[in-house]
Amino acid sequence: MQTADPATLGMDAGRLSAIDRFLDERYLQTGRFKGTQLLVSRDGQPVHFSSAGTMRDGQPVGPDTLFRIASMTKPVTSVAFMMLVEEGRVALDDPVHRVIPEWKGLGVYDGGGGSAPFVTKPTSAPMRMVDLLRHTAGLTYSFQNRGNIDAAYRDTKIENWHGEHDPDSVIRTLAGIPLEFSPGEAWNYSVATDILGLIIQRVEGKPLDQVFQERIFGPLGMDDTFFQVPADKVHRLADCYTMHPQKGAVMYDEGAKSAWSRKPTQFSGGGGLVSTAADYHRFCAMLLNGGTLDGARILSPKTIELMTVNHLPGGRDLASMSRSLFSEATNAGVGFGLGFAVTINLAPTLVHGSVGEYYWGGMFSTAFHIDPVERLIFIFMTQLSPSNTYPVRRELKTMIYSSITKSRA
Repeated sequence: MQTADPATLGMDAGRLSAIDRFLDERYLQTGRFKGTQLLVSRDGQPVHFSSAGTMRDGQPVGPDTLFRIASMTKPVTSVAFMMLVEEGRVALDDPVHRVIPEWKGLGVYDGGGGSAPFVTKPTSAPMRMVDLLRHTAGLTYSFQNRGNIDAAYRDTKIENWHGEHDPDSVIRTLAGIPLEFSPGEAWNYSVATDILGLIIQRVEGKPLDQVFQERIFGPLGMDDTFFQVPADKVHRLADCYTMHPQKGAVMYDEGAKSAWSRKPTQFSGGGGLVSTAADYHRFCAMLLNGGTLDGARILSPKTIELMTVNHLPGGRDLASMSRSLFSEATNAGVGFGLGFAVTINLAPTLVHGSVGEYYWGGMFSTAFHIDPVERLIFIFMTQLSPSNTYPVRRELKTMIYSSITKSRA
């Protein structure tokens, strides 16, 4: 990848290089991460791109290494949905049951579960499309392990992309499991974006991978982003690890035998993609550039403006509205837009940044960040779950912003 002179874009090359030394000393030499990759750009021009450590079998991480980006899939799905909104085929305030009639009358948990039948009560408001985009739908994730609803998700294995479920059976199964809360009353990280992907498939009449390829990846030249890694590219897929309480980092998904090399039975709009830092940078650059890149118009600038403001009811933040994950004090001042977190008040975050920046990450510790004020993008890649094992994202953010010598603000 060609990089510009950081000084010409108001950034300090020495401080950017110091980030590589920090990652090496703190995370690679200690064995916390096997390999890392960092891309930083300003005004759409890369000013720093570094790879370190190994991807698998002693092979060094390279510019074309493929990474499982997990929940960094969510913004892609959200963009695809907003393309349908622009075309008048769906609307943010549409009830979800307009496209998923199986969910009409879906109730809120009021008891039961396990060996007893669920007891439900009516929702105080219908679930709307906007609730799926901002995670206020009342859905959950099975791995949260907080109650009978999470347990029902685990028992039915609806999040198993290579299991017995197809998109329609996921919808039917969830129709029999109550919501955790009435839509709009709280925020809970969930399968909502997977459901958004199923809605896109129903509206388009095509599988999600085909929609993404035709409408986003092809036009943007993202040739290394997919749900299933092609056979001739599997050799570039990094090994993936998970943190074990006693054993430390253990193999989760071996690159050479990866589950991501097989076609899934359902395409996860919430977490199924594999990509490269360079490819994902093209996606981010499109967003920063008002919805267009190299002549390809994906969205209108006004659509991106709508997506990147806080949509949490009452202007609240994650720390006050989340039921579980992301309720930590570090998420004070952070709202949620239509597909990603949005900083609404910088001071409570206690980390460098700008009001209006938007970002998210994936369970394997990957992350992306877009700052329209400073015209800054950074993408970090590694392969270790869970993503909260180490504070690397906050550390990197501080160091990258400290490399700015000329603010755009």
